[in-house]
Amino acid sequence: MSEHPLDPLSAAEFSAVTAILRRDRDVTTTPGSWRITGIEMAEPTKAELAAFEAGGPRPARRAIALCLDRANNATYRSVVSLSGDRIESFEHVPGVQPNFTVDEFTECDAMVRAHPDFLAALARRGITDLDLVLVDTWTYGAAVTPPEFRDRRLGWSDIWLRNVAGGNAYANQISGLHCVIDLNSMELLRIEDTGPFADGTATRPAVMAEYVPGRIPKEITAAGRREPLQPLEITQPDGPSFTLDGNLLQWQNWSLRIGFNHREGMTLHQIRYRDGDRERSVAHRISLAEMMVPYRDSSTDHYRRTAFDIGEWGLGFMTTSLALGCDCLGEIRYLDATLHNSKGEPYEIPNAVCIHEEDNAVLWKHVDHHDGAETRRMRRLTVSFHVTVANYEYLTYWRFYQDGNIECEVRATGIMVTTPFPDGSPTPGTGTLIDERTYAPFHQHFLVARLDLDVDGTENTVFCSETHAEPIGPDNPYGLALVQRSVPLRTEQEGIQDMDFATQRGWKVVNTNVVNGLGTHPAYKLVPGGAFPAMFDPASEVFQRATVIGHTLWVTPNSPEERWPAGEFVNQSAADHGLAAWTRADRSIENTDVVLWYVFGIHHITRPEDWPIMPADVVSFWLKPFGFFDRNPSLDVEPTPPTHCH
Repeated sequence: MSEHPLDPLSAAEFSAVTAILRRDRDVTTTPGSWRITGIEMAEPTKAELAAFEAGGPRPARRAIALCLDRANNATYRSVVSLSGDRIESFEHVPGVQPNFTVDEFTECDAMVRAHPDFLAALARRGITDLDLVLVDTWTYGAAVTPPEFRDRRLGWSDIWLRNVAGGNAYANQISGLHCVIDLNSMELLRIEDTGPFADGTATRPAVMAEYVPGRIPKEITAAGRREPLQPLEITQPDGPSFTLDGNLLQWQNWSLRIGFNHREGMTLHQIRYRDGDRERSVAHRISLAEMMVPYRDSSTDHYRRTAFDIGEWGLGFMTTSLALGCDCLGEIRYLDATLHNSKGEPYEIPNAVCIHEEDNAVLWKHVDHHDGAETRRMRRLTVSFHVTVANYEYLTYWRFYQDGNIECEVRATGIMVTTPFPDGSPTPGTGTLIDERTYAPFHQHFLVARLDLDVDGTENTVFCSETHAEPIGPDNPYGLALVQRSVPLRTEQEGIQDMDFATQRGWKVVNTNVVNGLGTHPAYKLVPGGAFPAMFDPASEVFQRATVIGHTLWVTPNSPEERWPAGEFVNQSAADHGLAAWTRADRSIENTDVVLWYVFGIHHITRPEDWPIMPADVVSFWLKPFGFFDRNPSLDVEPTPPTHCH
């Protein structure tokens, strides 16, 4: 295995970045001084990669570091040359806050639960056992930041109570009890303790919040009549069909490189398909670039919940280790991930990425009543990672198919946020009753996929593709005719598109400079799924932070500086500095290197069946070849051996 320019930063490189920052800019990591909130590789350009693969020089190794001067509440963005052992730039970015760190979350918990004012607030509510208490700290948006603290780096905490030791940490929200915290000084600025549960006019309801065997009440387990399952063993005695050389993954005709960083988590690069003797480019880089989760409830407990889980937190930092037989099944290969804490010290996440093959029923089949049946089983390659963001889990799967399809699937599971309400009060209209005097507020999970497709090269044009019914007339007497109309999107404003169920709108990324064997142009089609409207008043200050969610698709010319759809710094932001700002220029997107930003997710109208733990809610979208091949590319898939067909 040889190192590749797209390989993620190593532990030694994280340490080197930190050492250079300390040596040249006095970015010390002693308590109370600086935090290094994020270090990621500055990826080489497409031109540099092409030159390298043609035998040219290896691109310089560089890293981007976000540094927070805690004493002055000042954010700096630095580019560090690892190849040159020097700082290329170190720029103050005024008026912004970098991402929240895991260290801050841990320190907040320790500080708050040791504070006498907080202990007194718990005691007034009859809570004295701190082992049952969870301090859950979130980030602020500018619109809901207390005006007197807007010049600080802030967090706010809501408080949860377990029913029993070791029980569900999110069993009971302590309604009305919230902490406002200065994250730089780790100072408890204010305790908010309001509402009927604070003054004693309401009592906490008794909820059944347990999901771990042994803690679920016997009357519930006794009611179960589910028969145990027989073992399901997935074995590949000769090993998997894919190969993994470092971060280079090859399977069937597919090849790709797997990356990882603190913000996006897993990234996929240089996705290619071997078509005969040709290695054909499909995509240069795909990832999830933002996730915005607004809770659609204006109550005291929820009006601040507008999480940007990628920009404010980072999927990489939230990634969890995967377990064979539970998270992944079959002949598994794993990749570990290396990240860093806020001191810049590296650490490892074992088994961060899972790679395995899956059987997926029938690929194609036909029964000829004279000559018999031909059937091919569908095999797919799945590359996945899982993240835990406080109460929720997000499971991301990128799947590659033998017929050239690519699927992105996201599953949401975990524990819903809930809130009690007083006896005799109706269930609030902004949520669903899920337990005794307890409701789960409605909310939305918006994900933004960044799709840097390079279909047979970097010069592509995006077409809006729609189906229309032709009117009844002389040429269409029965009203049967459907026609497909494809219109090129020429500028960024034209590239702002919405889902249209009536026309089954989709979008094709076409290389108009190449002709296939049928005389048409090769393309990959984005087949939408999981898309829904934002349902925000455009004047909403919350919406103004993430106007990207207002449309299903955005198309921009590729720029290495334009990676974050709601802006690079969304923590405590007031306005969207990403796609909304970039697309005002209305740049050409025709026959150029384009990026598609696809907005999808889960419109979560909460259910009793989602409690006390939520079955996975599944959404997906597809990238499908459309004229990329001259015929079904899976004709050469081998039939199942007769010994396996019973």
